[in-house]
Amino acid sequence: MSADRPRVIHTMRPIRTTRLDLLPLRVEHAEEMAEVLSDPALHTYIGGAPATAEALRARYERLVAGSPDPAVSWCNWVVRLREGGCLVGTVQATVTEETAEIAWVVGTPWQGRGFATEAARGLVDRLGRQHPAHTVVAHIHPDHRASAAVATAAGLTPTGQEQDGEVRWQRSAGQGLSFGSGRGESTMPCRRR
Repeated sequence: MSADRPRVIHTMRPIRTTRLDLLPLRVEHAEEMAEVLSDPALHTYIGGAPATAEALRARYERLVAGSPDPAVSWCNWVVRLREGGCLVGTVQATVTEETAEIAWVVGTPWQGRGFATEAARGLVDRLGRQHPAHTVVAHIHPDHRASAAVATAAGLTPTGQEQDGEVRWQRSAGQGLSFGSGRGESTMPCRRR
């Protein structure tokens, strides 16, 4: 990267949807999130195994510290169910000057209730309002029908391109989707990995 390229810094705020609060990731979320993400079935399409609270804490420390590449911002939120106040999953966006690659996961006990769709739509809406020139991208295993449904509901379409066995889905810049996700109040910069 050339020294004259601008540093990509994005403002990360909470995102409020109908039933959810997407809160900027903190290291302190690791213990509760280890329980939320403890089902090995969550790794069927993405590989790996559930992380311990200690391993998740170390990962969250790296994420919160930010990207070593000044052209990349890591934006990570935990998904909190407003009714009951418990965490149910995460959403994330890796943002560069031109693209925002997103991902989501909702713990097994909370699946099938539309939380992943609501969180992904809130994230895509926020990205569309803050970064209208960005292409939003997600990579989804071709057999993962639930994630394909979430991507479709968030306005992404499959491209037919594959990377590491996953299909690239995208919403091109300027498609102007708005799902009315609400506004956050505090401001916090996304962390560069």
